[in-house]
Amino acid sequence: MLQSIEGVYKNGKIQLSELPSNVSESRVIVTFIEPKKSQNPKLIMQVGMFSGNKQSTEKDFHITEFHGDTEDGLDWS
Repeated sequence: MLQSIEGVYKNGKIQLSELPSNVSESRVIVTFIEPKKSQNPKLIMQVGMFSGNKQSTEKDFHITEFHGDTEDGLDWS
């Protein structure tokens, strides 16, 4: 008898959302439905990416953040 049980694959292990009924040992087939997207977005600028004595600081990152354009008439809140 075939049974389908949902689960999650993480760090090389599979965690089932429920235990299969009447199964103590069995062969399985694992199908990956949709891989999760990476949680780390690509950064355009990162601390220490430029060579030389003048390195990026936290203040530099805050200065470059976009907080909307007050002159475009759009609500950026």
